[in-house]
Amino acid sequence: MSRVVFLLLPGLHLLDLAGPAQVFSTAAEFGHDYELHYVCQHDGVVSAQGLPLRADTTWPELTADDLVLVPGSRVPEPPRWPRLHAATAHKLREHHADGGAVASVCSGADVLGQARLLDGRRCTTHHDLQDELARRYPASTVVRDVLFVSDDRVVTSAGIASGIDLALNLLADAHGPGEAARVARAMVVYARRNGDDQQASAMLRHRSHLDDAVHRAQDIIDARFTEPLPLSELAAAIGVSERTLTRSFTHATGLTPLRYQQILRLERADHLLGRGTTAESAARAVGFADARMLRRIRAREA
Repeated sequence: MSRVVFLLLPGLHLLDLAGPAQVFSTAAEFGHDYELHYVCQHDGVVSAQGLPLRADTTWPELTADDLVLVPGSRVPEPPRWPRLHAATAHKLREHHADGGAVASVCSGADVLGQARLLDGRRCTTHHDLQDELARRYPASTVVRDVLFVSDDRVVTSAGIASGIDLALNLLADAHGPGEAARVARAMVVYARRNGDDQQASAMLRHRSHLDDAVHRAQDIIDARFTEPLPLSELAAAIGVSERTLTRSFTHATGLTPLRYQQILRLERADHLLGRGTTAESAARAVGFADARMLRRIRAREA
């Protein structure tokens, strides 16, 4: 079981909370073992949109597999940031020191700053708040005009809707791009974006079209990209001819179904290699016969 704990502070933006909560809730509906919790420093808070919210004041028992996420709150002019209690700051630091991840959406980055989790790390926030965040936490490096930044299990994101991007990226890291695509599809979010490069992932880059048959084909490839997927089987699952599928897929994405699958394999292999997996193990994990094939296909795609 992985817990996702949302820390609710006064004046929080509902979409900062609801977007990531929907991502992990949908992932749980698809069989991933997520359990969502909501905690407050007091018995309840009122959102920036005027909705009263109640949550526990007692934190669940946390492990290194768990995520604590801080939605952003409205920051008036001149800036007044929600105050973090010493006990809450200690809880955030303790969780991170024990190997857990912490994340924020929008102005929630300031909460991580108050907990001294931004010191010596790269971070970001809403574009209107970047200068103020840099002034308040000079030991951090504020990365401007990106969707999210991850640095040593401290993940910060930009304004409001970027919390969905952040959550889908965390899901892709944990379970692979196919599962993130499946959740995005269920949420009717076809074109999710990556942090430093808005269009880095093939899974995300080629989802902005409106061809439903191609989306269904991509759903199958995203979920089974490590397996052999004959074109005949894929076309039969969609209910079209092989020729029609190839033509429609290429028109919508600029790729053939096979090349799309190969790119997904390469991206997943690179993800595994970046986490210390051997080339041979990474190649076999994504469906290539061996590391030599992985190198050959990577050279061809370069």
